[in-house]
Amino acid sequence: MNLHLKDKVVVITGAAKGMGRAISLSFADEGARLVLTARDRDALEAVAAEARDKGVDVIVQTCDVTQTDEAQALAAAALDAFGQIDVLVNVAGGSGPIGKTGWETTQPEFDDIVQLNMTGPFNTMRAVLPGMIERKSGKIVNVGGTFGMRGRAGRMAYSASKWGLRGITKSMAIEAGPHGINVNCVAPGMVDGDRFRKKVCANMATALGITIEEAMRRHAEDYALKRVSTDTDVAQACLFLASDVSRQITGVDLPVDGGFAML
Repeated sequence: MNLHLKDKVVVITGAAKGMGRAISLSFADEGARLVLTARDRDALEAVAAEARDKGVDVIVQTCDVTQTDEAQALAAAALDAFGQIDVLVNVAGGSGPIGKTGWETTQPEFDDIVQLNMTGPFNTMRAVLPGMIERKSGKIVNVGGTFGMRGRAGRMAYSASKWGLRGITKSMAIEAGPHGINVNCVAPGMVDGDRFRKKVCANMATALGITIEEAMRRHAEDYALKRVSTDTDVAQACLFLASDVSRQITGVDLPVDGGFAML
């Protein structure tokens, strides 16, 4: 299926590693022109080089999305380079404290993850929406999480931040819809990678006195399909919601979790 993303201008936050890298390269495979941003310039340049090897135009802009002025500068750089922004994919985010109850979580820990997972996407959406509204066209894909659809013990701060992102997504979808703009949320479950193995599984392994491999198997058992999602699974969902194939879909949460959020 041709998703008609060739030459679309796609801004991707958190593009340097993990899901962000996979999503960036998937859009490159579709021939999109990319604006890649994160805080780690060296890691960004490495992903940009991979994307350019696929024959697409790429610019790199470091950005702390929690800072309004930096988000505005990101949008300005994209417009200066390509003249328009067709798609925004908000990947930048964090996991917050793991294994702490709500009453053990400190206010700085709570504030930090809310700033990153809610204020960051809010800032970038505000930065790109005026241009999309003027053109009567645009796609925004926020990367949330299934813990924002189901509560999770030991992940209160993260869960709260992703619930909040869902609210931002749905309200913005209603507001931007009359301007021809779709706003949706991809909600990954656990995604295999360094953060999952070295932080989430390692934490469980330590707490339960088991191996990291056993912790991974226990997580997989939570899912109907009995497997943990990959970066590519998430990337494919983002491509779908960024394309005109999903033209009549807005304000939705699309779980990519092997059947966890529905259980």
